[in-house]
Amino acid sequence: MRKDEKRRAILSAALAEFLEHGYVGAGVDRVAARAGASKVTVYAHFADKQALFMAVITDAIAEAERTGLAALSALAESDDLPRDLRAFAREHITTVTRPHLVRLRRTLIGEAGRFPDLARAWHRAAPERGHATLAGVITRLAERGLLVAADPLLAAQHLNYLILSVPLNEAMFGVREAYEEAELHRWADEAVRVFLAAYGRPHPHGDLSRG
Repeated sequence: MRKDEKRRAILSAALAEFLEHGYVGAGVDRVAARAGASKVTVYAHFADKQALFMAVITDAIAEAERTGLAALSALAESDDLPRDLRAFAREHITTVTRPHLVRLRRTLIGEAGRFPDLARAWHRAAPERGHATLAGVITRLAERGLLVAADPLLAAQHLNYLILSVPLNEAMFGVREAYEEAELHRWADEAVRVFLAAYGRPHPHGDLSRG
């Protein structure tokens, strides 16, 4: 196995270990066993358990950034805003409420006192940068006359939390562990309807939020 493949296997094993046992309960020996590697190999890639945990979180941050950018890539030049906002909202809610990401978020929050810089990095890379990127899209849509948004960043925050607030809060507190696709799509679609009711320009052919 090549060095980069071994590193990926260790990170995947470490993610499973941290999700199952938390930071304190996780063991490097079990990470090695999960990855089919020796502890010496794990330590050759990561200096200690803290470095391994930081690498797992950093990898999750990078994944979140890639997913978010992909979902927003075409939205600014949309030719059917209600349709494309609904597609974005559905993908966004599905991604953020994935069980492993919810559990990782819980783990990081629980360790925020031990790893404050890492917790802040997650916040910068996930909600903060995501809001900034979405605000840029909203600015472009307002320039095109499709939205009215005096404060694009606030509008982006409104849209994000309209989409996520109920299922993400339920998931974070363990009220629900998983959702049916139809449930997630309903929250996403209703979030878009409310957002467009507040920020959409009046549409001469009826309710813009319905497409």
